[in-house]
Amino acid sequence: MGKTEGGRGDFEWVYTDQPHTSRRKEILAKYPQIKSLMGPDPQLKWVVSGMVLTQIFACYLVQDLPWKWIFFWAYAFGGCINHSLTLAIHDISHNVAFGNKLAKWNRWFAMWANLPIGVPYSASFKKYHVDHHRYLGGDQLDVDIPTDLEGWFFCTPARKLVWLFLQPLFYALRPLLVNPKPVGQLEIQNAVFQLTADLIIFYFWGIKPIVYLIAGSILSMGIHPISGHFIAEHYMFLKGHETYSYYGPLNLITFNVGYHMEHHDFPSVPGSKLPQVKQIASEYYDNLPQHTSWTRVLWDFVFDDSIGPYARIKREYSLKMKDKNRD
Repeated sequence: MGKTEGGRGDFEWVYTDQPHTSRRKEILAKYPQIKSLMGPDPQLKWVVSGMVLTQIFACYLVQDLPWKWIFFWAYAFGGCINHSLTLAIHDISHNVAFGNKLAKWNRWFAMWANLPIGVPYSASFKKYHVDHHRYLGGDQLDVDIPTDLEGWFFCTPARKLVWLFLQPLFYALRPLLVNPKPVGQLEIQNAVFQLTADLIIFYFWGIKPIVYLIAGSILSMGIHPISGHFIAEHYMFLKGHETYSYYGPLNLITFNVGYHMEHHDFPSVPGSKLPQVKQIASEYYDNLPQHTSWTRVLWDFVFDDSIGPYARIKREYSLKMKDKNRD
């Protein structure tokens, strides 16, 4: 990957629209067959259910393990599944489990996928992820972008390492500070469903399985090879480029989230079919900057002075545009 020049004291402010909308129109005009890839993935519900059941069985297996092995397996095994489930929830948020006509089924299924994560997550994620696509890089709208405080403080290798470790905390708190939204019925249902499941697991197998699940979620979203996708997707490793794809083997266990350029161009295409988008419209993607290793992304983020929480493209959206899109 290329590098930006010099250290950063602010975000990269631009006055152009996000590139995905225009590229989507151009690609569809040239390759209308991509529309046939949009819609539900019939295999997704079975794959996700298998992962959820695997974690429930793991709860039974870890109930009597020593604490050191609880945390080892949480990081090495359970965390990988839980992180993958968060990416399944990401896919489900685009209604690709049951289709747009059964939107509520997608919301409920996301709550099922949420169970091994240990804390309620899916309903709130859906609400904010819509803004991430609609207002990519939008000031006070896209909560995927770090706050000014994060950019200012976490600017040295040691501090950036701490920031990576605390990523789950920032992802949880940032929406409440940057763009707070009222709690809805689905979020209440999500919390009740999750708490009930946690209590059932605790009743039958004790506290260790609960720690295994939640620790796995936290550890795998911090300093973990899979968590490199958080940085790889939109941090500006090359000036002027705000979205990057990764085509390596970790896509096999992350629902192809690495195909992130393709995903933002066509969010209605399930992750399982994003490689077909790249294959069909290869000339639009082959020459764009891409990452080859999420672990290398984490390394560069920590030790490259030009990359940090400030290395994000931001843009203003007019109030008129906000109101129009929210109606």
